[in-house]
Amino acid sequence: MAEAAWDDLKLFYHVATEGGLSGAATRTGLSAPTIGRRMLALERATGRALFIRSQQGYRLAHDGQILLEHVRAMRNAAANISDWHRDAFALPIVSVASDAWVAGFVADHSTDIRGSGDGFRFCCKHAHRGLDLTFREADVAVLYEQPRSGNVAVRRSVNIAYAVYRARNMPEREDFPWISIGTEVASSPAEKWVFENREQQIHTWTDSAALLVRLIRNGAGRGVLPAFVGEGDPFLKREGELIEGLTHPLWIAANDDDRRRPEVRTVIDRLADLFKREEARFAGASA
Repeated sequence: MAEAAWDDLKLFYHVATEGGLSGAATRTGLSAPTIGRRMLALERATGRALFIRSQQGYRLAHDGQILLEHVRAMRNAAANISDWHRDAFALPIVSVASDAWVAGFVADHSTDIRGSGDGFRFCCKHAHRGLDLTFREADVAVLYEQPRSGNVAVRRSVNIAYAVYRARNMPEREDFPWISIGTEVASSPAEKWVFENREQQIHTWTDSAALLVRLIRNGAGRGVLPAFVGEGDPFLKREGELIEGLTHPLWIAANDDDRRRPEVRTVIDRLADLFKREEARFAGASA
């Protein structure tokens, strides 16, 4: 038996529900003779008599009634797939990837990046080490170092400063222990600063930026944080001045082809505006 084509099954549905060729012709725009030939071919393909033909029209035979139920189920499944596809792809997605500190800041200000009336969806991602915009691992990336290769467009943004922070309710004393990001994950100068300068006084380690903040808040020790994180946390207090030599710029980057998409351009501009509004906080000037 030959495989019945979906187009012929859809045409069968119209003949069956309209009660004949003329009604199906009105619904589909095909001629009645063409539809009649295709229904005959469908019967030959299925090896079953689907219609009882008479001057009054096309009445479904027993096998035709069974096929009609199958076709109805197929139409419902096709409609469900269409709805699923439409729901998933109705709006484009713009993903923004950054390190744990900046990703948290972006998440806190997500409504500044995407408003309720915007025609795109927003994805806030954590940028893994070696993120490659050439292969579209993110639409937009906020980076600590300027990309030197690849088809990438880059915009310089604000400077990030760093300082030492402790829990606000803990006294400032010389022998207070230190908390460090683990050497196995530390990659930036700021993440390496504690173990490179206070190694003998480290009592606690972590491989997580989020856990580092929690440990400092709860009095386990003092540690180095970006100023925009430390200054914005009411449970933390800065010790001393900003750490000289750790300040660096942020870079907003996107694949050079993708940046021309209107929704990507919108997100880049809004990120730049957001960082500019918070420039003093990033620079640690609010202390």
